[in-house]
Amino acid sequence: MATPLPGEWRRTHTCGELRASHVGQTVTLNGWVQARRNHGGIYFIDLRDRYGVSQVVLDEKVAATVRLGPECVLSVRGKVNARSAANVNKERDTGEIELVAEHVEVLSPSRTPPFVVDGDEEVSTETRLKYRYIDLRRPQMQKNLIHRARLISAMRRAFENEGFLEVETPILTKATPEGARDYLVPSRVHPGEFYALPQSPQIFKQILMVGGIDKYFQVARCFRDEDLRADRQPEFTQLDMEMSFVEEDDVFAVWERVMAHTFRESMQIELTLPFPRLRWEDAMERFGVDKPDMRFGVELKDLAPWASTSTFGVFTAALSAGGRVMGIALPAVHALSRKDIQALEEVAKSLGAQGLAYWKAAREGSSGPLARFVPDAASAEHLMGLLGASAGDTCLFAAGKESQVRRVLGELRTQLGKRFGLADRAIQAFAWVTHFPLFEYDADAGRWFSAHHPFTAPEDWTLGGDGADPGKLASRSYDLVYNGWELGSGSVRIHRPDVQEKVFQILGIGPEERQRKFGFFVEALASGAPPHAGFAMGLDRIVALSLGLDNIRDVVAFPKTASATDLMCQAPSTVAPEQLAEVHVKCIPAP
Repeated sequence: MATPLPGEWRRTHTCGELRASHVGQTVTLNGWVQARRNHGGIYFIDLRDRYGVSQVVLDEKVAATVRLGPECVLSVRGKVNARSAANVNKERDTGEIELVAEHVEVLSPSRTPPFVVDGDEEVSTETRLKYRYIDLRRPQMQKNLIHRARLISAMRRAFENEGFLEVETPILTKATPEGARDYLVPSRVHPGEFYALPQSPQIFKQILMVGGIDKYFQVARCFRDEDLRADRQPEFTQLDMEMSFVEEDDVFAVWERVMAHTFRESMQIELTLPFPRLRWEDAMERFGVDKPDMRFGVELKDLAPWASTSTFGVFTAALSAGGRVMGIALPAVHALSRKDIQALEEVAKSLGAQGLAYWKAAREGSSGPLARFVPDAASAEHLMGLLGASAGDTCLFAAGKESQVRRVLGELRTQLGKRFGLADRAIQAFAWVTHFPLFEYDADAGRWFSAHHPFTAPEDWTLGGDGADPGKLASRSYDLVYNGWELGSGSVRIHRPDVQEKVFQILGIGPEERQRKFGFFVEALASGAPPHAGFAMGLDRIVALSLGLDNIRDVVAFPKTASATDLMCQAPSTVAPEQLAEVHVKCIPAP
């Protein structure tokens, strides 16, 4: 058989494209060998690319011209034939046809892969990441990345339709004093000085507002040297935006329209607008967390009206000390055994609680350790009314400091929701959580830190006046929450230099440090800064959640491990001494 001329191997169709309408045509397919079968001298190959799989038939003469192994790359030229009715593969889009090969060329051989690309067996995370180039061929990974591309594309179009301008901001920038640790890049031409990779484009997008770019957005790469979790990577992508001459409602309205367009275009899902809004304090009071899953109830309830008349010393002592007594009620249909409750008690103790009280609700004949402190039907009626409980519900109680009580019951609510599938998966539950605290006090450092970042506007522009308690100040920050996950954060920004200076003072950032780190920014604010606000959403996270995944690793092409290691590239790695010398860096040996 003659060798094809250069270029004759190029495909005319993809492996997922051929249909009955192509029968009789001579075509060329390129792809990877997914499977091989020998049926009495007739060879069948499943040829795969990212568009699908086509069956290729090789007679003995053609098969004798090549050696085929799994995952080798082929070019196959041949005629499209219709399969008999009995042999149609209804599970494939190409199942009505097969390609009878006239010429096969091995474009690239492959060593035996470490795992089967189309198999269902479990493959360890370490193996998948080490051989990511094989893992990326798996159909599910390709579907995930296709979905990611479509979702981001839909978001881009939505912002462009809203009149936003995409502007790129620097990757090599200045180290920031807040948030996670920076990734530092030594300068070759400025000995002893360093760039930082951006944790976000925050300062630059605010300067764009000062520069008159009143509607900015960017698909931005960001870097944070922090401990990793299932929803975190050291480098990640966010959809970043900023607007001038606006307040919170304007940002909310734009994002709601963008999300509605994105879900409609990429997933054919219609969202209900507007999204609910609740202040941070309300979210903590009702759900115990600032990113509540609002697809189910089991909300936290204040039990002080009942506990204050109780004879249970733990409850009365908590109230006397200025603390809280709160509870949640799990519907009776979801039964908890004594062992289950013991496990929940261990969770409560791990969060600092002394224990966990429980009560099986009933107007008469209730049970559980708390039952003896519910002496009669009137007391039971009162308690059930506060909890919103019905007979047979399992009621869990926590007492102590407010923050601890909320944290304990919020975590128990989350765990019970997951265990019993309380959330309706058909619901897309978005909500804005607003007015977070402006500052948080770090006792170890002995100073205040920004709860969001130091450019967040206060709810009260006077910052409470002289002598105000910074811990009681609310901010004009907001998070968008989706099914119990934080999608992103934003805020109205400080556009007044005097307010920005006062925030720096509260944070303990003195004049010299302010000038060194933020001098250019404060000067920009003093040069006619419009009122502005913005928001940034983690794209890795929204893609994962929209696919029903808890881990963002499967929607990122080349992720790191939990220790920030790239197993495929073996990064980070040491570099030659002469490279270090070029950038004026000397390494200190690890202890």
